[in-house]
Amino acid sequence: MKRWTISSQSENELDTAMLSTVSTALKAGDLVGVPTETVYGLAADASNPEACARIFEAKGRPQFNPLISHADTLETARQHGVFNAKADRLAAAFWPGPLTLVLPKRETSSISDLATAGLDSVALRVPAGAVMRALAAETGCPLAAPSANLSGKISATTADDVIADLGSSVAHVIDAGPCPVGVESTIIACIDDQVRLLRPGGVPAEDIECVLGHPLDVVRAANDTNPQAPGMLTSHYAPGARVRLEADHVEAGEALLAFGPASLPGADTANAVFNLSENGDLREAATRLFAGLRALDASKAQTVCVQHIPQEGLGAAINDRLRRAAAPR
Repeated sequence: MKRWTISSQSENELDTAMLSTVSTALKAGDLVGVPTETVYGLAADASNPEACARIFEAKGRPQFNPLISHADTLETARQHGVFNAKADRLAAAFWPGPLTLVLPKRETSSISDLATAGLDSVALRVPAGAVMRALAAETGCPLAAPSANLSGKISATTADDVIADLGSSVAHVIDAGPCPVGVESTIIACIDDQVRLLRPGGVPAEDIECVLGHPLDVVRAANDTNPQAPGMLTSHYAPGARVRLEADHVEAGEALLAFGPASLPGADTANAVFNLSENGDLREAATRLFAGLRALDASKAQTVCVQHIPQEGLGAAINDRLRRAAAPR
């Protein structure tokens, strides 16, 4: 496994030799750990069924759970999905960025049925992180890239996380430091005349509703048999420890995932404490969520209790991840 280190995800920081070498590996069917603005992705050629199968095998991911395919531009994404007027508006407003669109799949799309879990829809994203876009352009193919972690476990927001979980499965890891958003993309389905929120994420639902001019239809139920998009399983993003939500105190032996300046009773006796944002900043909390869960899990506490986090803005994505982390496994 080769580790490449760059100072940022800026297009000006991308090394042409690195891009050429990693692109060659992707076209050969290898897996690569790639930074995006959301989390690190486990990337493979989405048009190569064997490469996509390696993603499912490496992660231990069920093959009925579809993958997001990343494109370098909106024009490239149009080769794979059918955009209606509302999808066009959302792509214009939020791409490149942390938004995934689930669209009808074009019959001429090269994306493999394994990447789409056999559905007649496809999940597409043009990421803001320049590394993934550059690799998609260099390879000339869409890149399937779920989060680069073991299936159902805490997502990876640093290269070290990728190596800890999947180091033996990847040919290359590109290290651009911690991901600036820190939670996965928002997933919106635009099929027929319906616009549905399948997963909250890096673009707040309020921002999407502002662009559309109407409220979103929110899919709240988990789907453990035939999900339309990633992140819809009941249990996901889970540490080894049990997770207790909406804690108003810390019990003996628990670790505390805190938020804001106010401390909880019993916090001084916690096994470990990680504060997502002492100032109560939801954007900062999102960038630190998965790092916090990993740090507290390393404390070996049997339970991580979680302080209340507001639901508005990025709090919706944070609470979604925490609810799934706390779900029965």
